Amino acid sequence: MSDVLAVDAVDLTKTFGPLTAVDHISLRVAPGEVYGVLGPNGAGKTTLLRMLFGLIRPDGGTLEVFGRSWPRDGVRTLDGVAGFIESPRFYPALSGRRNLELLAGLDGLHGAAARRRVDEVLDTVDLTGRDRDKVRGYSFGMRQRLGVAAALLRDPRLLVLDEPANGLDPAGIRDMRALVKRLAGSGLTVLLSSHDMAEVEQICDDVTIMRTGQVVYHGSIAALREQAPAQAHRLVTSDDEHTLAIAHRMGLDARAAEDGGLAIRGREVQVDELIAAVVTAGIRIRGLALGETPLEALFFMLTESAPNTPTAELDEPATATGARR
Repeated sequence: MSDVLAVDAVDLTKTFGPLTAVDHISLRVAPGEVYGVLGPNGAGKTTLLRMLFGLIRPDGGTLEVFGRSWPRDGVRTLDGVAGFIESPRFYPALSGRRNLELLAGLDGLHGAAARRRVDEVLDTVDLTGRDRDKVRGYSFGMRQRLGVAAALLRDPRLLVLDEPANGLDPAGIRDMRALVKRLAGSGLTVLLSSHDMAEVEQICDDVTIMRTGQVVYHGSIAALREQAPAQAHRLVTSDDEHTLAIAHRMGLDARAAEDGGLAIRGREVQVDELIAAVVTAGIRIRGLALGETPLEALFFMLTESAPNTPTAELDEPATATGARR
């Protein structure tokens, strides 16, 4: 595998007037990995990707893509790079196939060669059979997949996707997740942004978590998972006050939930023991459900604190880099 990083960003900074959208961000994406940039809306994710595509210039720091940079190499920086920022756009009155043929023509691909390549990318994103329908009749998920197909026309080494599952229904999210996994399995490097911890957890190798333009975590999903709190449960009983006292005696993290019942964190065996103790005490169980996942809980801990205040203490500091392979 090449030693040249797919993306090498060091101390990137971008301000818009008094707003610092990206504040000294550094990240490294190794060839062949699936890297996630995670954070709530307004965290600076899209600004970071816009700088990668050369749509805006950073005010400070450096950014290289496969060893090339905008100041030194200009538009050649994007050789081998494709993707989209926010939602892809197409001519709605034309078919999906015709839109792709026009894009292929802009890259100098015509005739039989263009048709073969269009067939290949349509098959990759599972749009074969709907390719001659007008785009205006496509669902949002189909348009997102057509956007991926348009990016794949160039046979890129790095695919950049900005919130690819945003706005999709559950079936669309499932399809997009499966598509990204297939592409990653082919050896393609994928850099995607998201505000959904579950999406990133299931797809990405490494992640940068951002909050208000700053990095609050760099590292692997595996390391992040090890530092996450226990699974959350919501327990409703006939006597929540008594149940809360039992939970505290057993050393469980438990509190009254805002929407009623109790919010309890603990390993599955601990929750089982609590339920047994509650039933033995004559208290009736009226509801037990899983709450937010451990990684979701840690994500909220990291991103919902006020800026410049301590968040969770993680073993891997925010100044670390993601590429280790």
